[in-house]
Amino acid sequence: MTPIQLSTLIKQHALELGFNACGIAQADYLDTEARRLEEWLNQDRHGSMQWMERNFEKRVDPRQLLPGTKSVISVLSSYFHPDHITQIGQSHTPQIAKYAQGRDYHKVLKKKLGALLDFIQEVTGHVQGRCFVDSAPVLDKAWAVKAGLGWIGKNSNLLNKQLGSYFFLGEVLIDVPLVYDTIETDHCGACTQCLDACPTDAIYEPYRVDASRCISYLTIEHKGEIDQKYHTDIQNWVFGCDVCQDVCPWNKHAQLARFTDFHPREKVVHWMEHSRDHLSDEDFNRLFEGAAVRRATYEGFQRNLDIVHQNLFS
Repeated sequence: MTPIQLSTLIKQHALELGFNACGIAQADYLDTEARRLEEWLNQDRHGSMQWMERNFEKRVDPRQLLPGTKSVISVLSSYFHPDHITQIGQSHTPQIAKYAQGRDYHKVLKKKLGALLDFIQEVTGHVQGRCFVDSAPVLDKAWAVKAGLGWIGKNSNLLNKQLGSYFFLGEVLIDVPLVYDTIETDHCGACTQCLDACPTDAIYEPYRVDASRCISYLTIEHKGEIDQKYHTDIQNWVFGCDVCQDVCPWNKHAQLARFTDFHPREKVVHWMEHSRDHLSDEDFNRLFEGAAVRRATYEGFQRNLDIVHQNLFS
């Protein structure tokens, strides 16, 4: 089987599995991204995410993760749902980022990527490969760009003409050469809507984000008390933040999530629309069973909810 035949089969099967898009890049050292990451870390833009400082070489060279890697297969999977449209601009109820209103994406996508790798092994006879879904030091947005799946927007998110940015990313590394896709050009133009809308000015200049100021970081990754100066800016975001995505013109093209596990859970939407009460530990675990929200922990979620209630109801 020729590289072009195998590449075509891989992309076709990725779509058959339910992914919205698939692209392929040649595995290599990410020289430009390495310099940018080093600068970002040296400026302490990563806040308390010390894990970003570890495994630097693995982050910028996938061959350190799987020796002999020749190709990086990237996939996009939409999590958008029509119910999300009614949530945009809601300011009077607690809000959870859209991606976290369904089932935790890690398990869903890892299983699907495993099926894609199994397919590759079946049609090739033998191939070494590994699957990744935000679970290892992989610069997934950089590889998606190199695979022709979009460009990095001014809010540092990956943007895609057909999907916007409401999607998850995943990768399969394999040790066989394939046909590689062409890099997409930047289509942000003169637009600055994401910079203008960011509540905490975390997007301090185009294409540059200070994670330590980002509401998603503050409500998920940050441990301990949140600095009082951010309380009002957090507004009603109890887990994550979608502001820079909601204002992005490219998200007018968002496509429906093909995996129903990513659709908003009715009980979560109901809680956002009607809750003014604190949750017990038991209620929290029941409400967000199998959801990414549990990453914040019960204590962290309650911390966030205290701030949101103060903003909304005091």
